[in-house]
Amino acid sequence: MKGCCWNLVDCCLRYRIAGVAAAFSLTFSPPGYSVEPVFEVRERSVAEILSPTQLPLEFYTFEPDEYWDEPRDSYWMDFSNWVLRQERLHGQTVQSVGQWADRTLSRSAQSLPNNESYLRIGFATESEYGDPAQFEPEARFRLDVPTTKRKLRLVIESESDELIPLGERQRDRQLTEPDRTDTQATGALRYLTQIGDAINFSNDVGVRLRLPPDAFWRATAEKRWQLDDKWILNIQQRFYYFHRDGWGERTWVGVGRPVGNDWHFRSSSELNWVHRDSKFEAAQIFSVRKRIDNRLIVTPRLGLLGESQPSWRPTSAFADLTFRYRLHSNWLYAELIPALEFPREESFKDRASVVFRVEMFFSGIIGTDRL
Repeated sequence: MKGCCWNLVDCCLRYRIAGVAAAFSLTFSPPGYSVEPVFEVRERSVAEILSPTQLPLEFYTFEPDEYWDEPRDSYWMDFSNWVLRQERLHGQTVQSVGQWADRTLSRSAQSLPNNESYLRIGFATESEYGDPAQFEPEARFRLDVPTTKRKLRLVIESESDELIPLGERQRDRQLTEPDRTDTQATGALRYLTQIGDAINFSNDVGVRLRLPPDAFWRATAEKRWQLDDKWILNIQQRFYYFHRDGWGERTWVGVGRPVGNDWHFRSSSELNWVHRDSKFEAAQIFSVRKRIDNRLIVTPRLGLLGESQPSWRPTSAFADLTFRYRLHSNWLYAELIPALEFPREESFKDRASVVFRVEMFFSGIIGTDRL
């Protein structure tokens, strides 16, 4: 009886194994006898993925009917290709120098990712009443080296804004290099900390890089408040001392909010104490800003400048309109700035100017606020 049962079980197993084998033979039969697949996966080429019809309209700056035009050789194309090569070759180099100095100073094999080193190179031309345009080269740099073990930075900059007159700082983008005050490069060790849980505090000790060197110290505290769902308040307080120029103080207060239709309003007030002249300098600036598209930003401004000696009085008023256009990626920009100034030394007669500027940023990272 037991033998019959085992024979029955053995027969069942054989039939099942035979059925499974038959199914596998049908599934993996030669291509000539296989069933056609229900669907087919097709790989899209890179040219198809990046074709003008597949990308958003704002990706291109030319019109749809120009998509398939043949490229035309020109001096501008040769120059632009040269500029692109320079950024690819040297942009990462600038960042690498900061990272190398970071690792050397901290004696660590790692470096922080938020290195803010950069090099700005460009040219600008300014045209005033009766004066032809003249192209002037411009260059600014910063080597910002955050150490990995302490809240300490080595900061080397091409200029020190504490020694630049307040009116010049507020109108910096309206000026070309010959019109700016030369303050020499500075190098400083900066210690970063916080007061409480919200106030950022930095303390700098350094020298102006010239002969003979000019030692300086400065301390800066700043805080940002979100007043409500729209208004934002920023305050910065700075004290500084230069061995040759004496001490000074700067208070800056800014408020801003969106005002509709993608416009953003900002009001900033600044008060400086200039020790060598024993007077205060003041500035009140109103501006609105709008990003027209992913390349163009428009910023109109109105400003009033004043001083406390011989008595409180206005020294200048100005208005300007900045068109800032991103030519390529996030490192090549062009600016067009028509401006109108009413200086006291010219009896408040109007003085018009137009500045055109092209700038290249060589840096591993760059934020919009730095521009």
